[in-house]
Amino acid sequence: MTVPFIGITTYGQDEQKRFTLPREYVDSVRRTGAVPVLITPGESNFDQLFAHLDGLILAGGGDISPTCYQGEMHETIYMLDEERDSTEMDLAKYILNKGIPTLGICRGTQILNVVLGGTLHPHLPDVFGEEINHRLPPREPTPHPVKIKEDSMLAQIVGSTDCKPASWHHQSINELGEGLEIVAHAPDGVIEAVELKEHPWLIAVQWHPEITSAEDPTQQNIFDGFVKHLSENNV
Repeated sequence: MTVPFIGITTYGQDEQKRFTLPREYVDSVRRTGAVPVLITPGESNFDQLFAHLDGLILAGGGDISPTCYQGEMHETIYMLDEERDSTEMDLAKYILNKGIPTLGICRGTQILNVVLGGTLHPHLPDVFGEEINHRLPPREPTPHPVKIKEDSMLAQIVGSTDCKPASWHHQSINELGEGLEIVAHAPDGVIEAVELKEHPWLIAVQWHPEITSAEDPTQQNIFDGFVKHLSENNV
């Protein structure tokens, strides 16, 4: 059995013309025994790339431009990156068309929803209030409870219908993309995870499992379950 290679999208170019990604993504994949491969914005040779990759992680990061889903600007929207939006939306279309196993994380969940025709809430406190903090000021992660649907693939992988992962977002799914099924909510009703049943393996979570995966087995289980699927399916 060969070792799976998993692509992970990176943040866009910063002011020093560097592409970056928090190390926790890489560490979470390495703990599974798989090999992480970073994919930077601007990449377009997907056929050649996925001749070597077995799966994809659409990572978190800044906000998606509202123009991608006919939304409106909001004063809290940050880190807009046209190149990253374009690359990741093309990547999402590619993996959906080719049936490539995919894990969406935070922004990655939103990319998948938008590509499937859905929309986003521009700023959660405007809709859901502030009873549940989905991030702390100015932009810091914070834990909150999540309830997972009992008969979902995500619940089987996590090993529980309840978890308290790290949350780090101020936007979320509004109108659901075509074919997606909601499989987790926060206590305030915010959509926290979706699955695409008509895809070989696609789970997308609004939280950040990589932040706590080193200490929380329920969150490392998400990466382990992803790689287990790849290993059991002709990888």
